[in-house]
Amino acid sequence: MNEEQRLNSGLLKPGLSKSAEEKDYSHYFESVYTPPSLKDARKRGQEEIKYHDDFKIDERFIGMGKGRKFLIRTYGCQMNEHDTEVMAGIFMGLGYEPTDTVEDANIILLNTCAIRENAENKVFGELGHLKPLKQRNPDVLIGVCGCMSQEESVVNKILKTYDQVDMIFGTHNIHRLPHILHEAYMSKEMVIEVWSNEGDIIENLPKVRHGNIKAWVNIMYGCDKFCTYCIVPYTRGKERSRRPADIIQEIRQLAAQGYQEITLLGQNVNAYGKDFDDVVYGLGDLMDDLRKIDIARVRFTTSHPRDFDDDLIEVLAKGGNLVEHIHLPVQSGSSAILKIMGRIYTREEFLLLVRKIKEAIPGVALTTDIIVGFPNETDEQFEETMTLYEEVGFETAFTYIYSPRDGTPAAKMKDNIPMEVKKARLQRLNQLVNDYSAKAMKPYEGEIVEVLVEGASKRNDEVLAGYTRKSKLVNFKAPQSVIGKLVNVKITAAKTWSLDGEFLGVVEKEEVMS
Repeated sequence: MNEEQRLNSGLLKPGLSKSAEEKDYSHYFESVYTPPSLKDARKRGQEEIKYHDDFKIDERFIGMGKGRKFLIRTYGCQMNEHDTEVMAGIFMGLGYEPTDTVEDANIILLNTCAIRENAENKVFGELGHLKPLKQRNPDVLIGVCGCMSQEESVVNKILKTYDQVDMIFGTHNIHRLPHILHEAYMSKEMVIEVWSNEGDIIENLPKVRHGNIKAWVNIMYGCDKFCTYCIVPYTRGKERSRRPADIIQEIRQLAAQGYQEITLLGQNVNAYGKDFDDVVYGLGDLMDDLRKIDIARVRFTTSHPRDFDDDLIEVLAKGGNLVEHIHLPVQSGSSAILKIMGRIYTREEFLLLVRKIKEAIPGVALTTDIIVGFPNETDEQFEETMTLYEEVGFETAFTYIYSPRDGTPAAKMKDNIPMEVKKARLQRLNQLVNDYSAKAMKPYEGEIVEVLVEGASKRNDEVLAGYTRKSKLVNFKAPQSVIGKLVNVKITAAKTWSLDGEFLGVVEKEEVMS
């Protein structure tokens, strides 16, 4: 395929020479790649999303990986982890074997995250570390995929600075991996395949999951909320939901394979089903159907408060295998800041939602995400975040200093907050988070909790570790034979971030489903 054919194919796959750093690449992007644009993204069409349930690896590529090994390094969210599982499945289907060391790898992929500048810097740093490896072994293929690949500025930077990269592909065309690899082997040029369309839904993709205890199940892709600080709607595309039958079938299969817990994934998971035009079926309906499947625990992440409706709350209150832990990102406790963040709710509306959840699900564990130092955030507005945290009584939080993302509206806002002020606010918030985490842990002392055992503790091989339904880490001594099982543990000591306990025994099947 020559350059003209590549462009006409509708792919950003220009096949640029690695020695051509001085060329002007802009014309390659004009018709086939759309850089982040809030204005253009808000004009997303209602074109039909295509479903493909017949994925299979082209016969001409089978055996491509014989005698070769692959390594995937994953950055960012659970969706990236899930994408890595899919790519690993494709690699295995091609005949590759996995490896944990770069020296043994014939192919190295960096599955990237674009949510914060620090995440991108880690990837660029890793690319720098891989350059000597490429010089020692020119035959090793190095690829960049994931969310960073969907940003034109990132692609341009790689083209100009990181000539050790052999291939770049985006979030919408992971299923094209065999074709991308084939072209990378056949060509001496950098292979770039980044689709700027919103992406289809591909079913029956192979997966190599981590372990056989917990599993990710993506139920939708993309996000239409367009928070002013967030790059995800541009890198992941519009909201598009998988069909309920496909999701339910996948989870039934996981249950049959012995998995104990599944987590439903989506950039805005509780917007699930809102894009269906042939059926009224939302996340509440899906969760209600999953209650009937013989699997111990069902979770979901990440939710947006705006889409957390009463139907979903009513279903979650039924309990069973639906856990009483909800991650509900608030981002700020100030209505003024929430407005310029584009979060579409006020402080008061968020607190009303929390009250509804707590009334319906007594003892629910709520966790959150918070950004400090958003452009022009005042001391008073930061204090509103502190008081909201106390009023809700979050049990823990992921906290961040605001990181501007090129192409988002917030990146153009004037920011007059000194970094030392931002760091001081983060430190104060983190101390509050620590205090409330310790406060949430203390009542567990003397209680008996159900723990899903995941394996040995990271700090002590003689101690096992697992999580409660409310996502509390528990460490205890027990036989290795209970790994992968639900057990009862009596808590003997509560710490800030974990619990120590005494193993009592394996939970009987009747206890799990009661």
